[in-house]
Amino acid sequence: MSIYKIEKEINPIIAGASFLTSIITHKPFIAGMPLAAGIEITNHCNLKCPECSSGSDILTRTRGFMTEKLFDRFISEAGPYLFNINLYFQGEPMIHPLFFNFVEKCGRFKVTVSTNGHFLTGENSRKLAESCIKKLIISLDGMNDETYSRYRVGGDLKKVIAGIRDISKELSRVRSSMKFEIQFLVNRYNESQIPAAEQFAKEVRANLKLKSMQIINYKESEKWLPGDEKFRRYKVDKDGILTPKNSYKNRCLRLWLNPVVTWDGKVIPCCFDKDAEHIMGDLNEASFREIWHGKKFKTFKGSVLKARRTIEICRNCTSGLKGVSC
Repeated sequence: MSIYKIEKEINPIIAGASFLTSIITHKPFIAGMPLAAGIEITNHCNLKCPECSSGSDILTRTRGFMTEKLFDRFISEAGPYLFNINLYFQGEPMIHPLFFNFVEKCGRFKVTVSTNGHFLTGENSRKLAESCIKKLIISLDGMNDETYSRYRVGGDLKKVIAGIRDISKELSRVRSSMKFEIQFLVNRYNESQIPAAEQFAKEVRANLKLKSMQIINYKESEKWLPGDEKFRRYKVDKDGILTPKNSYKNRCLRLWLNPVVTWDGKVIPCCFDKDAEHIMGDLNEASFREIWHGKKFKTFKGSVLKARRTIEICRNCTSGLKGVSC
């Protein structure tokens, strides 16, 4: 058995034990390497979705595109331990001119890509179907132009529908085992269209994921919150104050298993740190191993173990949230 295989088989045990030890002792303990990673190859996007950090332009960090050199550096070090890669974070990944180059480099991992569906041309759909991607998520948040355009500002529903049909056709052609998922972000305007979305998903042989909507502008909450309580990740008190339903237990498995790397090499704790407010280190200045086992990560994990509720990026987190579709 190769050293690579031994490392990959033993690492989940080591990483899992470090998380359990931290919970029991209430002190951050870091051992092993992460099992998964989110990689933001770009934070540029073609849409202006109002409750998205990228689309609404509330991101304060610079926009850009990840270089293959930076990607290769991360994969060469963390790759021997990784099982899963989410090839997206903020922005639209398929807008990157070298998108398929990054996909090809991920052949040995379980890769998930999430897209708004505007780049699913016939040629791109063929490439996707023939790629190593294990799961493709396409956002479809309305079943007519009026509803869709309320949230997907600048989007083209007809183009997305055509793209979904194209990818469905290509997946059937190559008899792909790729998981094909349509994500429906439930809000006040589209919740009545869920049956139509279910019918469409069935027609194109896709799974339908009904997802609760994250609100970043609490003053606009009533504009978006669906009437059906089960699709809300928030509760509204008698004074109209919006608070997440989360019980905020002082733990979070994501922090021990699944960091995120931004397009410019910043390593951040998780996918809820949209604006990279908590930078654990920079891959342009240090190795990933140094960052992962470094003081900043240990200190941040210690803060979560003591008082997760006080950390801003944790307040929209769905980790540990029960009784809601997320």
